[in-house]
Amino acid sequence: MTLLATTLPRILGAFFYYPPQSETVQRLWPLLPQIAEIFPWPDLAEMTQYCQQIPAIAPEKLEYDFSILFEGQGEMPAPPWGSVYLDKENSLMAASTLHYREFLSGLGLKSQSTIREPEDQFGLMLLAWVHLIEQQQCAAAIVLLTDHLLPWAYRYLELVKSAQVEHPVYPLLAEITECYLKTVQSELGLFPQPHELYR
Repeated sequence: MTLLATTLPRILGAFFYYPPQSETVQRLWPLLPQIAEIFPWPDLAEMTQYCQQIPAIAPEKLEYDFSILFEGQGEMPAPPWGSVYLDKENSLMAASTLHYREFLSGLGLKSQSTIREPEDQFGLMLLAWVHLIEQQQCAAAIVLLTDHLLPWAYRYLELVKSAQVEHPVYPLLAEITECYLKTVQSELGLFPQPHELYR
């Protein structure tokens, strides 16, 4: 159980990207109660409490919540794309997205998205972090966090935590993901690039 183990960010990235009825989420769903055991949390009791609050429901019950948070049913309370927060016009595919695309391209990476979606989608970025760690490209992984994800991630997770949804799963996952990112940031001594946020 190490700081840069990829099991936890792989689970979190998948839940923030794939729909709940997908095979990926179905396969990972039974692992959610074990999240407290697979990462060196600074506050294990807090994490255990979060895990105990995850409802014992079928993942299909989350389809409505996923639609609200990730597909734009009505006004999205927490858009999952970085440029919405980093661009004055709250635009998709803005300069920050293109900058991130160039970063990925320089590493020989292409978006794994099966739909035409901006690469700076939160879950996709966590999965890119996983890929870089597993390829032992740690310096690039750090740049991904400090330059591209952390500047807006906490604001995004704050909005997910406060979103009005039917079940507390995604708000709880946002709490867990925030704890994960803050632990990694603290333990690695990372300093995210300062950016003004527009949402």
